Amino acid sequence: MKRSLQAALFFAAATVALLFLALPVVAIFTRVPPGRLVRLLSNGVVTNALVVSLRSTAIAEALILLFGTPLAYFLATRRFPGRAFLVTVVELPLVLPPAVAGIGLFAAFGRTGLFGSTLDALGLQIPFTLAAVRTRAAGPAKTFFRVALPLAGGGLAAAAALSFARALREFGATIMFAGSLRGVTQTLPLAIYEQFSLDFDTALAMGALLVVVSVALLLSLKLSLSWQPSRRTSVSAFARSS
Repeated sequence: MKRSLQAALFFAAATVALLFLALPVVAIFTRVPPGRLVRLLSNGVVTNALVVSLRSTAIAEALILLFGTPLAYFLATRRFPGRAFLVTVVELPLVLPPAVAGIGLFAAFGRTGLFGSTLDALGLQIPFTLAAVRTRAAGPAKTFFRVALPLAGGGLAAAAALSFARALREFGATIMFAGSLRGVTQTLPLAIYEQFSLDFDTALAMGALLVVVSVALLLSLKLSLSWQPSRRTSVSAFARSS
């Protein structure tokens, strides 16, 4: 009897959780007929926001891979005083509220910010522009490209997918630091916020588009995590090529 009650309570709790998670997504696709949702995606507001989102996210992804990968490799392979503090600084954006990140960026790079006057003197402006929205036998370089990268391939692909998703969904920091200028800095989340009170159906269409993109990213993430070459195979291949 006690087990039956526990099972029933567990099932009920799981059902409520699933409904809470699934109903909002289902509502996006059922509130407006699918055909109309697709037609609404041709709205200029949507296309402009989509272009800005793809451009800004692609730039952010490239910068993350270009600078983040060497930093991650350095932190993973080196031990030095202050490493724990540096790791904390790197992890801080994961828990920092986006609005705080936005106002911090503005305080640092705004016209009257910490480095704003220097950038202004060089003719550079970041706020309210697209730039704001963002082995023993081998040497270190060969080891990095022939051993470290292949071994970390699945993790790097997963990190790339997660960073792409995070950049695509960013709202708080973007609206505070870049603004919501249509065709310039207005990404899909910002456009949804604007259209929420102007044209709810268009906001739903953009929401549906982001749901589709998010599902695709989740699937690619799961595929990348399922593909993990063994350490022994990768190292053996490297030894043979050396």
